Amino acid sequence: MPHILIVDDDENTCAALSEIVATEGFTSATAGDLREASLQIGWQMPDAVLADLKLPDGSGMGLFNEVGTAGVEVILMTGYASVESAVDALRMGATDYLVKPINVTRLRTVLKRIATTGDLKAEIYSLRGELRRYGRFGRLLGSSDAMQVVYDQLAKVAPTEATVFLVGESGTGKELAAQTLHELSERRRQPFLPVNCGAISPALIESEMFGHERGSFTGAERQHKGYFERADGGTLFLDEITEMPVELQVKLLRVLESGAFMRVGTNRELHADVRVVAATNRNPEEAVADGKLRADLYHRLNVFPIELPPLRARGNDVVQIANTLLEQMNGEHGTQRRFASALLDSLLLHAWPGNVRELRNFVQRAYIMADQDLISDALVPLQAAASSAAAATMVSVPVGMSLADADRQLIFATLEQCAGVKKHAAEILGISLKTLYNRLEEYASRGELPERLRANRSGATHGGITTPN
Repeated sequence: MPHILIVDDDENTCAALSEIVATEGFTSATAGDLREASLQIGWQMPDAVLADLKLPDGSGMGLFNEVGTAGVEVILMTGYASVESAVDALRMGATDYLVKPINVTRLRTVLKRIATTGDLKAEIYSLRGELRRYGRFGRLLGSSDAMQVVYDQLAKVAPTEATVFLVGESGTGKELAAQTLHELSERRRQPFLPVNCGAISPALIESEMFGHERGSFTGAERQHKGYFERADGGTLFLDEITEMPVELQVKLLRVLESGAFMRVGTNRELHADVRVVAATNRNPEEAVADGKLRADLYHRLNVFPIELPPLRARGNDVVQIANTLLEQMNGEHGTQRRFASALLDSLLLHAWPGNVRELRNFVQRAYIMADQDLISDALVPLQAAASSAAAATMVSVPVGMSLADADRQLIFATLEQCAGVKKHAAEILGISLKTLYNRLEEYASRGELPERLRANRSGATHGGITTPN
């Protein structure tokens, strides 16, 4: 039977919590301060500690020194909640953070997760063994040292409730990492919903996130449940978080703190138990400096940051991923195609500016073009097949240029390189087609769209920019 230590200087609180944990199948011990808690830990090492943040002889965070190396989960409680104290607690190693008066439903959810964490940790340990044999970890692939660091971080944070912030270039696999986190957590039987914040119209994003009531605005013909409501009990992946309108970031911060939100068109408060994993391909600190990301939201999301390495820093992972993708296509089509060794060598030399996404596109193109089992350099030259970003016109970014201006220059240069084909340009830039449309409409409205990009080219046009036929 799992054992929990309750540390609080209020005897009534200890008694009430003891009754609750008993109904969830825990034995318990209580302590009124850090000294007494240390004695209790000496008598019996708990599976979890539920401690007040402010104790008569110090902070509840002092208990990390007592149990930190034993794999004991620490849940902190406080009546003086703040973003800073929550972030500090979670960074120190707390697996959760509860605000007084304690929400009993929320506490029971936490206790149920703790009761089954042992099985989950055993599964993750087994997965680490699989990694050593096959170079896989969940949905991620690769055996390089850079990815081993990522796997270790995912293994540690997945069983907890900590908010994770994934940072990395476009195409490095941030959504796959988020799915792996979800599938290695106690939420894995509940929904995993990915949301591209840059692909939703700014006028609709609040409704998409939190839902709306019928008649709340023109066109709202029925009640709509937002992403938070639909992801209740599961994980919500917020990609391109820096593209979320700043005014909505305030409401997102409130949901992260309290779990409470309101649909558009009502004052009735709803609650959702959602774990948030956020991601960006920008430097988040620069996004804060540029006003794209609120500092308080950044600190709340950045509890457990994980950086996904670019493909060029992953050594032989390039060959492993290419061969695996080709094997998958062989399995789907009943073929036995393989890469020539010279082509595999050239893959290692390529810079892969589009990362794994670019490599996947190359393998698909190579498979389609091949008319024999051996795929060689002569059959599918790498530079011709790979992302045109590899041979793109150089863009000069002088010191002092704003990030917005640099973004605009890069978008224009990529569109020119792609002959105005927006779908191809969006793939190279690592953004959604909708995001690219929004950016171009914004530039056009300010008269910033160059004349050379307004010219009609082959294919249909939208706002003067060519789209695929």
